[in-house]
Amino acid sequence: MKKTVLTVLSAVALTVPLAACGSGGSDSAAGGDAHGPITVWYSNNAQEVAWGKSMVASWNAAHPDEKVKAQEIPAGKSSEEVIGAAITAGNAPCLILNTAPAAVPGFQKQGGLVALDDFPGGKKYLEERTGERLSQYASPDGKHYQMPWKSNPVMIFYNKDLFKKAGLDAEHPKLSTYQDFLTTSRALVEGGVHAAIWPAPTSEFYQSWFDFYPLFAAQTGKQLVEDGKAQFASPDGIKAAEFWKTMYADRLAPNEQYNGDAFADGKSAMAIVGPWAVSVYGDKVKWGAVPVPTATGAEAKGTFSDEKSIGMFTACKNKGTAWDVLKFATSKEQDGKLLEATGQMPMRQGLAAAYPDYFASHPDYKTFAEQADRTVEAPNVPNSVEIWQTFRDAYTKSVIFGKGDVESAFREAAGKVDGLAKQ
Repeated sequence: MKKTVLTVLSAVALTVPLAACGSGGSDSAAGGDAHGPITVWYSNNAQEVAWGKSMVASWNAAHPDEKVKAQEIPAGKSSEEVIGAAITAGNAPCLILNTAPAAVPGFQKQGGLVALDDFPGGKKYLEERTGERLSQYASPDGKHYQMPWKSNPVMIFYNKDLFKKAGLDAEHPKLSTYQDFLTTSRALVEGGVHAAIWPAPTSEFYQSWFDFYPLFAAQTGKQLVEDGKAQFASPDGIKAAEFWKTMYADRLAPNEQYNGDAFADGKSAMAIVGPWAVSVYGDKVKWGAVPVPTATGAEAKGTFSDEKSIGMFTACKNKGTAWDVLKFATSKEQDGKLLEATGQMPMRQGLAAAYPDYFASHPDYKTFAEQADRTVEAPNVPNSVEIWQTFRDAYTKSVIFGKGDVESAFREAAGKVDGLAKQ
């Protein structure tokens, strides 16, 4: 299953309030010296399952008294719904290797997550592996209730055959500035392509991660909310939104939903995707990849991470073993095996330099590794889902459907977001 589909499915339940809250705050690593068997869950992505089974087998062979029992996240409407229910029931596993950052505030509110900083050397380990990006994963209380694990930094994939058909340079496409992107998009549509690019125009809160947010991150390097204040109503945020508004107004990006994969079906010449797309599209599409555009073509300051974290859950009895397994699963050796198995980027600073042989033999992934060092995450703030939905509603109306003034809509939404972030 493609990564975008997985992201959508795992995010759906975030729009639904989680089951009744627990303590209203998360436990520390109390009992962090307890060792023994533990249970872990990982995603149902076939490549990750294969890596997970290998990782667990390696651990169990060396730790016969601290066996890990691993399984895929149980079936449900979404992984977040299943995890939320497990927290409420008190039977969550020790570790879940598929924890969405946008879900962390909700899980934390339920009292379901352990602060990893409270383990001896915990903060230092997180900092050494993740680097400066770690600050984006801190909760409002300053602690870290998730281990940033792997990212899928998004870029612009483009169809070389469709570019050539439209008389464009397929090896050096002009896509770096907003104006160049618009000019190229018009040439594609005039050349017979149904859509230059076709992000989902629907109103679900998470859809902004694959249209507005990558461009906003590239232009500013900022998160949607920082220091409790909305950032998207800034001049740079308005510029990115006006760019998309023109794309929709000029029918370069359709505002109706496509049932399927428009890029794979040749209906769209471009798509915003992560490194998962390399194996998915493979030989099916003759593709190229470039960073998302900025207003003037300046080097992008960031891109959306499409990241998954590892969470440790308070129902865990043997937290000492869980912490050791978490470090083992995110060691340089296991990160390398994850990269090899999935093509997803471990959240390890200096990634390209850490695995030179892999990127030398997999050049298609090198540009994603370069982007991986400067990813921008969804902000870890209270009411995160409601904040994203508030933004998406304003964006859908003013940008996708062109109703009203973008700046006015964004400023009104920013006022609502500021209020939500303070709660």
